[in-house]
Amino acid sequence: MILEKTFIKDLILLKPQVYQDQRGYFMESFNQKKIEILIKDRFVQDNESLSVKNVLRGLHFQLPPHVQSKLIRVVMGSILDVAVDLRKDSATYGQHFKHVLSGENKKQLYIPEGFAHGFLCLEENTIINYKCSEYYYANSEEAILWNDPQLNIDWGIKDPILAEKDQIAKNLATFDNPF
Repeated sequence: MILEKTFIKDLILLKPQVYQDQRGYFMESFNQKKIEILIKDRFVQDNESLSVKNVLRGLHFQLPPHVQSKLIRVVMGSILDVAVDLRKDSATYGQHFKHVLSGENKKQLYIPEGFAHGFLCLEENTIINYKCSEYYYANSEEAILWNDPQLNIDWGIKDPILAEKDQIAKNLATFDNPF
C-alpha cells in the first residue's frame, strides 16, 4: 500500500496494491501495520452508504468530545470526495482537498480529526464504505454548508440531491469552531 501525503497536513491518500487476472482481483483494503507509519488512529466503527448519482452528502463531522477521523473507500461507483480543514491553527485552515475515489481506482482517503467531509456521487448506485475512529453520536453531529462561498468548492454541479440537514447547514464564518 502506498501512502501519499497531500498538500494539507495529515490528510493522506492511500493506494492499495491490486492483483488482477482473468478471475478478477484481490487487494488488502486495510492493514493496520502498513498504515501506522502515518496513521495512528484505531478504527472502531465501519459505515456503508448507497447513493444515486448527484447525491451530495456533507460537509459532515462530529464535535468534541466525539470527534472522528475517517478512512473513506468506494466499493462500487465513484465519488468526488472533499475534505475541509477546520483546524484553526492549521496553515491550510478553510482550504479543501478533493479527489475522485472509485471502485475502479480503489484509492482511499484518510481524513483526520478536525476536518469536515463530504462527497458527490458521480454514478448510480455508488457504495461508500468508511472506517471511523469514534462511534457515531447524533448529538455531536454538525455540518458546514456544501456550497459555502468562503470555501469555494467546485463540485461540478449546481443542484445536487441533498438531505434537509445539508440544505440548512451553517457557513464556516458563522460556525462556532471548537477545533
